[in-house]
Amino acid sequence: MRPSLPRPVDSAILGAHVVDGGTRFALWAPRATRVELALVDTDRRQTNHDLVRHNDGVWELLVPGVGPGQRYGYRVHGPWSPETGQRFNPSKLLVDPYARAITGGVDYSGPISDHTPESNYLPDPRDSFASVPLSVVVADTPPPRPLATPITEDELVVYETHLKGYTQLHPAVPEHLRGTYAGMAYPAVVQHIKKLGVNAVELLPVHHFISEPFAIGKGLVNYWGYNTLGFFAPHAPYSSSGTLGQQVTEFKEMVSALHDQGIAVILDVVYNHTAEGGHEGPTLSFRGIDHAGYYRLTSDLRNDYDVTGTGNAVDTSMGGVLDLILDSLRYWVRDMGVDGFRFDLCTTLIRDQLHHVQQSHEFKQAVAEDPVLSKAVMITEPWDLGPYGYQVGRWGRGWSEWNDRFRGFTRDFWRGAVFGVEELATRLAGSADIFDHDGRPATSSVNFVTAHDGFTLRDVVTYDLKHNEANGERNRDGADDNRSWNHGYEGETEDAAINAARRRTMRNMMATLLLSSGMPMVLAGDEMGRTQQGNNNAYCQDTPLSWVHWTETDEWDDQLALTRTLVDLRRKHPVLRPAAFRSRAEVIGEHDEGLGRTESAWFNEHGTEMTIENWHDGGRRSLGMYVSDRRDAFYIFFHAGTEPLEITLPGQPWSSGYRIVAHTGTPDELRMTALAPGRRVILPGRTVVVMKATVASRRPVAERRR
Repeated sequence: MRPSLPRPVDSAILGAHVVDGGTRFALWAPRATRVELALVDTDRRQTNHDLVRHNDGVWELLVPGVGPGQRYGYRVHGPWSPETGQRFNPSKLLVDPYARAITGGVDYSGPISDHTPESNYLPDPRDSFASVPLSVVVADTPPPRPLATPITEDELVVYETHLKGYTQLHPAVPEHLRGTYAGMAYPAVVQHIKKLGVNAVELLPVHHFISEPFAIGKGLVNYWGYNTLGFFAPHAPYSSSGTLGQQVTEFKEMVSALHDQGIAVILDVVYNHTAEGGHEGPTLSFRGIDHAGYYRLTSDLRNDYDVTGTGNAVDTSMGGVLDLILDSLRYWVRDMGVDGFRFDLCTTLIRDQLHHVQQSHEFKQAVAEDPVLSKAVMITEPWDLGPYGYQVGRWGRGWSEWNDRFRGFTRDFWRGAVFGVEELATRLAGSADIFDHDGRPATSSVNFVTAHDGFTLRDVVTYDLKHNEANGERNRDGADDNRSWNHGYEGETEDAAINAARRRTMRNMMATLLLSSGMPMVLAGDEMGRTQQGNNNAYCQDTPLSWVHWTETDEWDDQLALTRTLVDLRRKHPVLRPAAFRSRAEVIGEHDEGLGRTESAWFNEHGTEMTIENWHDGGRRSLGMYVSDRRDAFYIFFHAGTEPLEITLPGQPWSSGYRIVAHTGTPDELRMTALAPGRRVILPGRTVVVMKATVASRRPVAERRR
């Protein structure tokens, strides 16, 4: 039977807090019979103190003379009773779940499991002290400088990147700063992001994480970081200045540097599981404090109920665990200065005590009501691996969602594996079929073509098959459904025609991403041709395979220039980034009169609106998208056919003239020139062309008098 545990009366006291004369320590361990605080000095000698239990299951103690930089851990006593979800073993030194810094690593050959090598259900009496990380006391310091001007969600262009891999090979970054928070804050790095035009970096996990034993056993590591040990601590190895609290300062300095250039910071966070894995894995923190208190267990309470594919799942139906997550989120916004979060496998966080998905879960309610979190950007990966885990489109107002259907369709469209263009219009319009309900904004859809998980954009057009041999699993890991297209040759080639076709498809997919309604997410390096050599699951590759190669940027000027141009168009023209879903309503002018044109319209190549027959034509590969507001309008034509297509530009009331401002062809194919309504334009095969339409914000005087 699932235990009923008291909730902390005030979770704000948990962790280690520096006060006048010492440090106050507090730990929520509701079923423990004794909790020892182990203070560790510079030569690793321990001094233990017993904490005092309160009625709410919180153990607390003020230790005089202890200050910042002090290393510590906990030894938690209680029954060894796997059948009741209790695996207390005080021989295992535990990290504080609220630790603001963590130092040291894991000796994977040491006694880090709570059980013996022979049985998962017999306690191991060996001390883990020399084999596990330690918590660190960190004093409060001022938060980073905020953004001078808040960025609205319709303005966001998200840039997903790995903190280490982004600067590890950057030639302008001093060698000792590469791959660190300071490296990300380095002026040359920040200026590239600023010049690209994106205004939010989404960092792959920077909560302190460790590698899985099976990865270490293969001579690899967890590079991506989806294996959290500390939800309050910045990942220590990313610090160039030290790991006894210096990582906190360096992280804050990075946030300030990015904020100073108008760039928001979004963290990819992993609250759905922890680095301990299933009960057969290491005991480093949560399991040793209370197995059934922190994790979802099967009905017999002996085994983990895994809906994440990692061995365990954090149980947010427990009040103390939910407080941990909410406190962590508030800390990263209020103290560490971040602007939002992307939640990995977020459905796990809204499962109830019976493991059922519950969209009205207390987690969502608490976020919506919280004065700090309700103002932060909240992006969900709206699925997990459990029953009914796929929840795309169901998260409601206040949440933006990763839209995997946008990714799949965009790849399919440009490789010619679709039926007609009806879904193209739907995806370009913000995937209204999924998100346009209950008053949700168009920014509910996070559009992406590539992400850390899968092929890079260059690899999408270079490989039909995954090539994950370097991962040591005989190429069996990673997705097989890549919806990629190698353009007739598997892998890199010197064939100029194939390479030109591949680059054109890359430009087309980037254009589709940045010209669609919703919140676009660009994978870092896609603007300059980053490749992982066909590896679509590089989670364990902390090698040049995963790092950004900055020396290749000159070879990808066309891709970089197009990305900058389209991002700049979004920034300057709100009509390209609507906050609300567009309708077929007539645009209203300055004097409350109709202007004849509509907010959106769809055109065929003849310059007339799409007919039912056009929409139902499975062989159609071209579509014109018209978007307009009172002041602005654009006509954008998508042509995925292989042959040139003659298109006619729509006349009034849509526009009195056009000017090509961007296209995905080669420079000599389409000139940036003014074009009159009714003009016929030859569009090369597989091309997107963006035209600024000239429109009036009021009716002509003669028409108003009629």
